[in-house]
Amino acid sequence: MELELGCGDGSFTLEYALAHPDRNIVALERLLGRISKLDRKAHRAGLKNLRLLRAEAAYVLEYLLPSGLLDAIHVYFPDPWPKKRHHKNRLISDKFPPLAEHLLRESGIVYLRTDNTEYFEQMLEVFNAAEGYETAETPESIKRVVTDFEQEFNEQGIPTCYAAFRKTRG
Repeated sequence: MELELGCGDGSFTLEYALAHPDRNIVALERLLGRISKLDRKAHRAGLKNLRLLRAEAAYVLEYLLPSGLLDAIHVYFPDPWPKKRHHKNRLISDKFPPLAEHLLRESGIVYLRTDNTEYFEQMLEVFNAAEGYETAETPESIKRVVTDFEQEFNEQGIPTCYAAFRKTRG
């Protein structure tokens, strides 16, 4: 099972689920309008391997999922909370790696993307400082599946930063 945190309108989610019918995917989004739109698209596409959940990511990670459930966690273009006083609201913080490690199976991977270079540097620092992870490659097959935000930023000439971290402890 794979989890996408903050699926937005679901462009990545739909394309990824269609390309990988053998994988069960849970897409999480807190905004009702976005999750409703994705639900309609998934229904029209006849997807059987996709489940949608409207909830706060931090709550789901901490309280709702059992240990060792996930093969991968996808976090693409999370809110960068650019003002310094709001950095405490960022999803990828010191709290995230231990939560993800608990949920990932052995050798499970966290995939990250953002257009915000300052936030990207923080993401790298957080995971490089965390025990139980090693740097991994983001496969081209995953990079090719573009999110709504990524498409928008690419059109503006803003590059995407990619990172992946593999769980090293059983």
